[in-house]
Amino acid sequence: MSWMSFDDSTTGNPLGLGSNYTIAGSGELDNGWSVALSIAMKNKNIYSNTTATITIPALGDIRVDGGVSGTGIDRIDDVTPNVWEEAYGAGLSNGINTVAGISGSQLLEYTPNMLPDGLTINAAWTASAAGSQINDKGSGGGESESALQGGYDVAITATDAITGMSGLTLYGGLGKINIDEGATDGNYDGDQDELTFAAKYAIGSFTVGYQWSEEDLGISASEQQYENEGYGITFQVNDDLSIGYNHYESDQTSTTDVTNKASSLQLAYSVGGASLRIARSSSDNEDYQTTTLYDKDATTISVSLAF
Repeated sequence: MSWMSFDDSTTGNPLGLGSNYTIAGSGELDNGWSVALSIAMKNKNIYSNTTATITIPALGDIRVDGGVSGTGIDRIDDVTPNVWEEAYGAGLSNGINTVAGISGSQLLEYTPNMLPDGLTINAAWTASAAGSQINDKGSGGGESESALQGGYDVAITATDAITGMSGLTLYGGLGKINIDEGATDGNYDGDQDELTFAAKYAIGSFTVGYQWSEEDLGISASEQQYENEGYGITFQVNDDLSIGYNHYESDQTSTTDVTNKASSLQLAYSVGGASLRIARSSSDNEDYQTTTLYDKDATTISVSLAF
């Protein structure tokens, strides 16, 4: 349950109510393999995603994903510390373009389980980055339908168990989507490439973090590229109360260069099954537009109850 209020602009009805739900189940086969299924629905009963994950001992997880949910590099698109949401995720729809890789398509993701403690690799592959939410025996995003062809991305996470420095976690990721430059649905002159690096460090009650990412969409008409920087700091006052500040900037290189900025000061408090979250957020040049209509400030209050 939420309350959203904008400064110096029309809020409309500020009350909101979430209706997301997920159906999930798992089991083990006679050969020791395990299988988990998840079907997710967004607000207002809108289908979101289905995933099936097969876990093979001594090999790892093989996940079949229907699109939309975070896989591969999208798992680490923004890992800067916060106590509730990212700087652009607490009520303001900034339209910031972070690295997402092929996560919006029907894909396979492999997570090996034989790596050293503290090291995780998520490698994703798709036959067509334009195809998603495909039924069994179906197909989508064929070679003749879109400029977006096959692609892959990889995310790597290294915790203090392997870095050797208590509280330090390092992240890295890269991705590529092959482009058919002869397709009619876009002006492309190359493949789509993404790259990101991040570090997060926890000491005592404080956690600080920084992330950099870069994305080249391979579009020739406006040379659309993005270079992003974000940072955050959180402080855990006690077991129930935390506060944090998060800032994110995204530089778009196109016919007109624009920097989309978002900042958010947040508080999160929980007691029993009740959680209260408050965010004071601001954004400049939302959706990479420069008029004053795209500069906004907002306050968001959210209450959730768990039974």
